[in-house]
Amino acid sequence: MSKVAAIQMASGPNVKANLDEAEKLIKTAVQQGAELIVLPENFAIMGTSETDKVKIAETYGHGLLQDFLAEQAQKQGVWLVGGTVPLASRDPAKVAAACLLYSDKGECIARYDKIHLFDVTMEATNESYTESETISAGKDVAVVDTPFGKLGLAVCYDLRFPELFRTMVNRGMEICALPSAFTGLTGKVHWESLLRSRAIENLSYVIAADQGGYHVGGRETHGDSMVIDPWGVILNRLPNGTGVVVADIDIIKLERTRKMFPVLEHKRINCELNLNP
Repeated sequence: MSKVAAIQMASGPNVKANLDEAEKLIKTAVQQGAELIVLPENFAIMGTSETDKVKIAETYGHGLLQDFLAEQAQKQGVWLVGGTVPLASRDPAKVAAACLLYSDKGECIARYDKIHLFDVTMEATNESYTESETISAGKDVAVVDTPFGKLGLAVCYDLRFPELFRTMVNRGMEICALPSAFTGLTGKVHWESLLRSRAIENLSYVIAADQGGYHVGGRETHGDSMVIDPWGVILNRLPNGTGVVVADIDIIKLERTRKMFPVLEHKRINCELNLNP
């Protein structure tokens, strides 16, 4: 059995302030026994415009944000999912929204670039988002071995695409880390239902770390970070405010559940992502 944590923040445009807050919350999670910690999407910057993240783009392997994550993982002796970090892409006007996994030695073990980009308009609140203007979509699925089980990485809007999660579980996923910045409007009606669905249909743990609050640019994010077990039971959650959500995960329980209820063995359509253009 292992303890995991989802961190909930309300990040702003000040990178240093966000990193200070993240460090404080990581320490809080460690004090509560967490061994695997997940930061939310855009943990280091929620700017006044979508181009703000492009201005702080880092080369993969070097930079303030990556150094911070490596240092925190090593210093605290934990595995750390670094939300998303804006990494330089081939297009200088865009970044990759990269979810980075660090071991307790401070080594970057895996990188997942957000595949599904949030290009939507919501008439009810007159909100419009076009992530594809500043983000280059990823193409590679990430499932990696960790001391806690096989960990899959996904980000926010990915949650709406079950074929991604089925692809990950086909590759052995037992736990999914999901850094997010879900909007206040869609979060109220869809967040919990989607999270529990992805856990249930894949008989996997889900660690969902969300931004939660009001941001300087005028955006409201939903919060309600949570950890869900393979049966769809919410083990712990934080509806509002900044803080941490800590819960136990048990891979032996997961294996027992999959054996008792072998839905994954009953698949008749083997869904794998076709990422070719």
